[in-house]
Amino acid sequence: MTRTVYYTATTLDGYLADPDDSLDWLLRQPQDEAEPQAQPDDPQADNSQADNPQADDPQAQDAAPSRKDPGDYEEFIAGVGALVMGSTTYEWVLRHESGIWPYRLPTWVMTHRELPRPVNATADDDLGIRFAQGGVAEVHAEMLAAAEADSDADAEGKDVWVVGGGDLAGQFAEAGLLDEVITSIAPVTLGAGRPLLPRRLDLELIDTGRNGAFITARFRVVGRLLEDREAADAP
Repeated sequence: MTRTVYYTATTLDGYLADPDDSLDWLLRQPQDEAEPQAQPDDPQADNSQADNPQADDPQAQDAAPSRKDPGDYEEFIAGVGALVMGSTTYEWVLRHESGIWPYRLPTWVMTHRELPRPVNATADDDLGIRFAQGGVAEVHAEMLAAAEADSDADAEGKDVWVVGGGDLAGQFAEAGLLDEVITSIAPVTLGAGRPLLPRRLDLELIDTGRNGAFITARFRVVGRLLEDREAADAP
């Protein structure tokens, strides 16, 4: 089933970028080239059914956390069929890539401004970029359809990646359209900057891992904060 997933990196105090939109703090962090969760000398790396009491229990398998790093980019992007991002994120990607668009997936850029096209876009090839205005709910169905169209017939539907920023992810959450949040948490604090997810939400922790300097975590979005829901329902 196609999901809408907010996948990003954050500082320990919950910022995506500093007040100047710099990610220098992120780009200098070391990452592992291989999965760190199941080393050959780790007794938990044995996946045999004889040593795994959950092996014959489908429900237990679904509930058990993965031994893989939930923040592994290569695995994540292989399951993505469409992207959506805000104008600030779009402009950062262009600056970071010297004006060249690095993705070959349908991409929605939510903006009220006129933005430059990538230098590798042509009149015959817009690189799949769509500039959109209005609420996210108005275009979400198109994103899901594009992600599903990129899926193999015998595979689960590919996901929609909310690239950023935090307020855009919050808009999806407010509309009840955000399914998961996957974060890579760096050992850095900024004190101010672009917030990770400026909304009041309850999340359920699904999986955790480590990649170099990062702690990675995967969450299911439960919905509005329980206290806010109770206050709204109170007489």
